[in-house]
Amino acid sequence: MTFPLPLNDVVFAVAKILFSILGVGLSIAGFLGWVERKQSAVMQDRIGANRASIFGFTVLGLFHPIADAIKLLTKEDFVPKGARKPLHGLAPIISLGCGMFCLAALPYGGVVDYAGRAWDLTPIALPMGVPLVLAALAFGVHGIVMAGYASGSNYGLLGAMRGAAQMIAYEVCLASALAGLLFVYGTLDFTEAVRWQVSHGVWGIFLQPLAFIIFLTAGTAVTKRVPFDLPEGESEIVGYHVEYSGMKFGMFMMTDFFESIVICGVITALFLGGWSIPFVDFPSLAGRSGLWGLWPVAAGALMVGSSVGKILLMLFLLMQVRWTLPRFRFDQVLDLGWKHLLPLALINFLVTVWVVYLWR
Repeated sequence: MTFPLPLNDVVFAVAKILFSILGVGLSIAGFLGWVERKQSAVMQDRIGANRASIFGFTVLGLFHPIADAIKLLTKEDFVPKGARKPLHGLAPIISLGCGMFCLAALPYGGVVDYAGRAWDLTPIALPMGVPLVLAALAFGVHGIVMAGYASGSNYGLLGAMRGAAQMIAYEVCLASALAGLLFVYGTLDFTEAVRWQVSHGVWGIFLQPLAFIIFLTAGTAVTKRVPFDLPEGESEIVGYHVEYSGMKFGMFMMTDFFESIVICGVITALFLGGWSIPFVDFPSLAGRSGLWGLWPVAAGALMVGSSVGKILLMLFLLMQVRWTLPRFRFDQVLDLGWKHLLPLALINFLVTVWVVYLWR
């Protein structure tokens, strides 16, 4: 029996996907759980998470994410009477699965030549990567609507309807904000967009600053985080996951973190030069002699580190926004999307098209 692809290609592809989901997604999501508690405590002049310990060591509360995971895994999986059980169980899987797929479609590095062959550091390289990631993000709302409908609770259903309305309003803004930038790049491929920025020596944020602000605002709304957390609302207004407990509830929480990482990953690739670092020529670095022939590996690791570092910086910015701004009313959320962000994004696109046409 022979595989249609070389075995080392299959192993490398699986390793890249696992790295994107486990190494980037789960590890950063767990770290964000700690950052959210500690950073909010610092901003509110509190001590924050400091109880969970191992052998008496608390290490600034870093063990709290582990305690949270154990708690969620061991809590009772309660399904309310009257709930539609198959859909109730499927909803968090759909939401989290869409977030995982988006993580695997982001570019974490370019192509590195090592051991006589080229290694592409993008887990799932697709020529239509940008629209596919936006579509997968939008598809995740099916899990939210399904959760509210299947719970058999009017409160959950109302939260789901708020989530669907918010997602429709801001997905349109996301796509419109990127239209001008992608027109300049001339591609829908994340990797090619990064290469365009590297070859022209300019990042997208300097070409399209208005699109960056619109995308960041709309992206925050898509992640359902404060000040756009109307679909969830935690204990104040009750959200779509009010009838969920245990790990199913934890999967919805992880989806929010995954979506935040995806939005920051898209910003990194399209606005912040992806894996590039100013004044660092990765092809020359990979071609250097010495270091036992491991310069290509070092260059690849530096690319991945650069991408992840930029994603973490954007997540830090989103966390600042979360603990600074108050929650919008729902009419304000929809007004901001339909009446302000969308017209601005369309105007930005039309101006970009005319400037590019006249320039050429």
